[in-house]
Amino acid sequence: MNRRLPPLNALRAFEAAARCGSFSAAAEQLHVTHGAISRQIKQLEEWLGLALFDRVGKRVLLTDNGRQYLPVLQTAFDSIATATERLTQGRTRQFRINATPTLAMHWLLPRLTRFQLRHPGVELRLATSDTIIHDQHADFDIALRRGHDHWHGFVSHPFLTEHEQPLLSPALLADKPLATVADLARHTLLHSETRPVSWERWLAAAGSPALQAAAHQHFDHYYLALQAAVDGLGVALSAQPVTDALIASGKLVAPLDGPRVKARGYSWVLPLTLAEDPLCADFCAWLEEEGGN
Repeated sequence: MNRRLPPLNALRAFEAAARCGSFSAAAEQLHVTHGAISRQIKQLEEWLGLALFDRVGKRVLLTDNGRQYLPVLQTAFDSIATATERLTQGRTRQFRINATPTLAMHWLLPRLTRFQLRHPGVELRLATSDTIIHDQHADFDIALRRGHDHWHGFVSHPFLTEHEQPLLSPALLADKPLATVADLARHTLLHSETRPVSWERWLAAAGSPALQAAAHQHFDHYYLALQAAVDGLGVALSAQPVTDALIASGKLVAPLDGPRVKARGYSWVLPLTLAEDPLCADFCAWLEEEGGN
């Protein structure tokens, strides 16, 4: 079949500029000059006979035609990249997992050997990030994120439910008993920017929304708040079952009977181009088995 296709380099230039929102950023990413990107996009617009960008001063904005064209190109490029990777890897396939740091450290890694035993010919690559997933090129085969949002260009499903309750080190508990919710007023509460309302939610559920703690400490990541609790700096909120290993090892204890407050939990997120991929489907099923969903 004789396909009528625009020049590939022009398509790459358009996709990069549209994704980055800038000709300069696209040029840097593709290792060419700003002028080269501009010429490639002009060539593509002339070939198509329509404008893909509006030029507003030094800024460029996608036209309606450009917005319609972009996701189609990205899906095609993703499919080509996936097929190329499989073809060039022979029997060894790389499987790229992108997970939030705390989930990776305390829940996924201790279990990952079980999945690896199912697929000994697969090379697992784990990266950590808690950045928001956009409708852009995915640099992963599967991502694991808190909550269950709608990510354009992706399919997702919950696999792990979380519950929160106060945790602290045995040494701190011995020094400052925590037998009731009111005892938290004698403690330092540990917060993380990735879970900004956790303590507010938990105290409200415990019937003490106005409780005044002795002090507060804030961390940018939840795993740092957990480590601070292990080191005796204060009281953190658990994210069970993610924190179960810390409790089982005796590094942290949960002295209060409750309440156990339901939190956002986690979902797996797949690019639509991999929605029917057998390995991805098996990994998603395995996550749901491990998570009990």
